[in-house]
Amino acid sequence: MLGLVLGQSLTLTALGIGLGLAGAAAMTRALRGLLFGLTPLDTGTFIGVAVLFAIVATLAALLPAHRATRVDPLVALRNE
Repeated sequence: MLGLVLGQSLTLTALGIGLGLAGAAAMTRALRGLLFGLTPLDTGTFIGVAVLFAIVATLAALLPAHRATRVDPLVALRNE
């Protein structure tokens, strides 16, 4: 159960990170004049933010995933 909930969450997280990186790369070209001390495609910044976001999303998914493992399947099915 833990793997199922975390797997769904991490799939959405990976999709969000991919779309976010693509959007950010496109926007840096438009906002080139506002970036002081950074190149438009600074790989360290892109990777650092993506890793930080992945860590936060994983931690946010752990609480519901942990709760899901504590529920008795028969009780959950009866309530549905």
